[in-house]
Amino acid sequence: MVKSTQKITLSLSRDIPFNKLVLSQFNVRRIKAGVSVEDLAEDIARRGLLRSLSVRAVLDHVGLETDTFEIPAGGRRFQVLSLLVKQKRLNKTTPIPCIVREADSAILTEDDLLAENMLWVALHPLDQFRAFVALRKKGQGDEEIAAAFFVTQQVVKQRPKLASVTPALLEFYADGDMMLEQLMAFTANPDHWRQLQVWEAIEPSWNKEPNRIQRMLTETSLRASGRREPRPRQSPPNAGSGSRCRPTCPNASASARGVWRVIRRR
Repeated sequence: MVKSTQKITLSLSRDIPFNKLVLSQFNVRRIKAGVSVEDLAEDIARRGLLRSLSVRAVLDHVGLETDTFEIPAGGRRFQVLSLLVKQKRLNKTTPIPCIVREADSAILTEDDLLAENMLWVALHPLDQFRAFVALRKKGQGDEEIAAAFFVTQQVVKQRPKLASVTPALLEFYADGDMMLEQLMAFTANPDHWRQLQVWEAIEPSWNKEPNRIQRMLTETSLRASGRREPRPRQSPPNAGSGSRCRPTCPNASASARGVWRVIRRR
């Protein structure tokens, strides 16, 4: 007999007047970090609230739900809304989108607190690069993009430079095979074939400093000392035909094998 899969039930969402919301005493965020409340206030004033608040009904002395709701997760957004109300830029009875957790939920308040603050992942620099490029194509300037996303104009100018890097190296970076500073160094020379040559030369080396990458990219030829030792290869049946085969050394890294796959296709 096939067992039916139990369906997930999500918490209801509803709009609650701001003056019916209070910050939970269990809110874990105590240390100020990241974008300031003042900057977030300007962002919410410009684009509105992108994420709902997670709330639970406040219980009275006999355990009955009141019309007030506490916010265990979303305290910074509540502080921002409070600032906007104080500045008289937001009415205190403005409906705020909220996700309402049942007061008797088996999920602890502290559980929601940690999940809200720990499970969110910052945007990867490659995704940031693609987003900046898309915004530029739609007519937004560097200063406007920088102000909207709380980064410097230098960051906005740097990220689109990654368009000059071969997709193979972008993939290695996405897989964690190199650091952002190393990847940015490859923008010194837009020649994708040259970039692959340099990465193949330095990949087994301990010295992968960005300045070394930039220097090698601008040299007319790779120094002999920068080349890797030949790796053991299996001779295919048509070894005498002049065809190139990729290294088959079992210890070869995935990134090196990827480079050779790209080189072999050229």
